[in-house]
Amino acid sequence: MSAKKDGMVNIGGFIVLRSEEWMDAVRNVLIMTEGFPTYGGLAGRDLEALAVGLEEGMQEDYLRYRLRTAEYLGERLQASGVGFVKPTGGHAVYIDARTVLPDMPVAHYPAWALCNALYLEGGIRGVEIGSVMFGKRLADGRETYHSMELVRLAFPRRMYTQSHFDYAAEVIDEVKQKAASIRGVRITKQPQYLRHFTCELAWVNA
Repeated sequence: MSAKKDGMVNIGGFIVLRSEEWMDAVRNVLIMTEGFPTYGGLAGRDLEALAVGLEEGMQEDYLRYRLRTAEYLGERLQASGVGFVKPTGGHAVYIDARTVLPDMPVAHYPAWALCNALYLEGGIRGVEIGSVMFGKRLADGRETYHSMELVRLAFPRRMYTQSHFDYAAEVIDEVKQKAASIRGVRITKQPQYLRHFTCELAWVNA
């Protein structure tokens, strides 16, 4: 679980397991990648904040607000003809980039292109969940693509008002109206693993 979301803290997360065998496997991977479990972890201040956050995150008034926030943005998007993953859930809205950029070929990474357009148009920062994240370049130079081209708009807890979401919906609609002028991207450099974190891209020529 990412504690940054329902735990309502700035850092941290945790894994909960019933199986001692699985727990041993997790500890072994931890030793190879991070160090012994006793080497560190969350500071006491963060553990205290997480304890409070988990308790507050279970309050029904907060949960109703959290779910309704995502649902509201979904309603605004649907009215604009923008597709998204349904139901909206509680942490984020996932826009189907193909409904905003229907004519952009997948080789130009439409979800990444939509992320760029939203940021340039209105300062909205999303993340691509699509072929940059899940595709890969084969040894022969060919590219594999994913069936999804989504843009995740995750919501910080207890931060935005309705006017913020109205603004976001307006920006998304404006970008949709400008779809024909939005440029795709191509990958110019990528690591062997997890390329969506550190790959370098360039605009596709219009």
